[in-house]
Amino acid sequence: MENRMTENEIEVKFLVKDLSRLELRIQALGGKLVQPRIKETNLRFDTPSGDLSRDHRVLRLRQDQIARMTYKDAAQVNHPVSVRREIEVEVSNFDDTRALLEALGYQVYLLYEKYRTTYSFGDTLVTLDELPYGHFSEIEGPNAGRLQEVAETLWLDWPLRSNDSYSFLFERVKSNCGWSMDNLSFDDFIGKTVTPADLGLKFADRSE
Repeated sequence: MENRMTENEIEVKFLVKDLSRLELRIQALGGKLVQPRIKETNLRFDTPSGDLSRDHRVLRLRQDQIARMTYKDAAQVNHPVSVRREIEVEVSNFDDTRALLEALGYQVYLLYEKYRTTYSFGDTLVTLDELPYGHFSEIEGPNAGRLQEVAETLWLDWPLRSNDSYSFLFERVKSNCGWSMDNLSFDDFIGKTVTPADLGLKFADRSE
């Protein structure tokens, strides 16, 4: 098990109508591909009584090109972007780590999937995320001012940003659409249409 990161995660996300166009702009402005498009499988864990969710904390196990276990504190208040302490470790085996967490009394309460492409853009990371309910871009970097600067460079409308997690948006969609599926998986969304209004968001990518 290798320690990868213990620091504040500073990020913001945008609902995007045309992900391909955004990627072309990132490339044209010198963004460097860090991770080609890859499918992620994420498991969110909690205690049987929901202690972590109640405190807005996260315990997650993710599998993409590697397996990683992540803990996040609740987001700090009064920030224009999401700021939260993150502790992340690379683990050698996804299934064994799941078994370890379950042996400690944690339970999987949510599985969610997405496809993610990651670019470095100066001192920030910009992702292109395809989720079952829509397409998004996340920008992660050193501070809110830098995130706003990058967003505006990429023609993303800063006032339309979101600090909500993908799992929170999932709960909002279910509530607004009257759905009851347990997991945020592509199979569960086959035949379903989600509008920006269902997400409580607006498309942030501008035409110029």
